[in-house]
Amino acid sequence: MEHLPAGPLTEAQVTAFWRDGYVLMDGAVSTGQLAALRGAVAGWVEESRDHDGPWGTTMDGRGRFDVQPGHSADRPALRRVASPQEVCDVHLRIMRDSALVDAAAQLVGPNLVVNNVKTNCKQPGAGTAVRFHQDFAYEAHSNDDLLAALLFVDDVTLDNGPLEVVPGSHRGPIFDHWQDGVFTGTIVDGDLADLAEPVVCHGPAGSACLMHTRLVHGSAPNLTDQPRTLAIFSYRSEDSRILHPNHLPSIYEGEVVRGVASGRVRASSYEMALGEKPTTASFFDQQAQGTTAP
Repeated sequence: MEHLPAGPLTEAQVTAFWRDGYVLMDGAVSTGQLAALRGAVAGWVEESRDHDGPWGTTMDGRGRFDVQPGHSADRPALRRVASPQEVCDVHLRIMRDSALVDAAAQLVGPNLVVNNVKTNCKQPGAGTAVRFHQDFAYEAHSNDDLLAALLFVDDVTLDNGPLEVVPGSHRGPIFDHWQDGVFTGTIVDGDLADLAEPVVCHGPAGSACLMHTRLVHGSAPNLTDQPRTLAIFSYRSEDSRILHPNHLPSIYEGEVVRGVASGRVRASSYEMALGEKPTTASFFDQQAQGTTAP
């Protein structure tokens, strides 16, 4: 790690990331950026009241804004915005230039490129849960120097659907995310049974969790009367090349945000079943097809 650039993370934080597969950081964005993000999300929630299903279009023709079952004008349930940096300036600015980017470069740089961006929302009382999975199962690359920087747009508490991670699981196997010939994007309970107990990641708005692509993680529903939103910026080492279509394609995919374009590719040794790109607005529909057993 001695070749990596200086940045906002301490040496202890960098060590923790590679040991545990994740690390929390404070002050990931400025107060102005955070306020603008919260305003953008609030605007989308209001806009969702005018729709009874996904709306907007991404570059591959799928819905940009996704709502969960039961969504209504009286009880809006926006749950996902795909590639928001294409329609929101503050997402684009944070993606390119923030302490979050500098931290990502410390971990998987020095040459760092954008993989994808999304915003995940859990509205008050919403049943949206994310079942345990590994991001890498959705996004195989030539090597696994990838991470997701999950920015807390709202305060994340123990009760509003916080991220749950399994420490050290990024150093274990890449689990099968298929069930009975269907890519559900989930890990069955039998595979989870031998892993360590999940740890809850919570903190104030403006902080973030940087998470390795192979870390097992999920989250529970939001049981409170307050929203819980994460703006998720995924980055990869510039020499890590994607092996199948990006499940969140964007005109900004592959943009170099730190360092330079080396023109090189680096391969690591692993074996896995390739994931399947969702045909609907988000991966929640894929996860809904799975069961927790055996």
